[in-house]
Amino acid sequence: MARIIESKTLALKIAEAALDKKAEEVVLIDVSDKVDYTDYLVVCSGSSERQVSTIASEVEHRLKQKRIIPYGVEGEADSSWILMDYGSVILHVFFRETRQTYDLEGLWLDADRIEVPAEGEN
Repeated sequence: MARIIESKTLALKIAEAALDKKAEEVVLIDVSDKVDYTDYLVVCSGSSERQVSTIASEVEHRLKQKRIIPYGVEGEADSSWILMDYGSVILHVFFRETRQTYDLEGLWLDADRIEVPAEGEN
């Protein structure tokens, strides 16, 4: 149970960093009782490929300051989808149209959503 709480805190920190770079439609999906490879998915969008890169860079920078390094990063700086694996939390940063194509939220309709505080509420 302690891991789940820590994972939720990490997921919220990731969402906060993304929101600070104006990420759109930030969603936290609790998959802890659905899969064994992660606890939360954080899904968000950027309005351009450049913004997608900026959001991912901000998350990486903030977590690196806390000595939290991703296990892996997929996607390039000019990509329409960047995936960052933090173990208990996986971040997906999409270009708007790419997000619609893959519809990760639709794949996890039966998973709980965690409310993300609006920017400035933390």
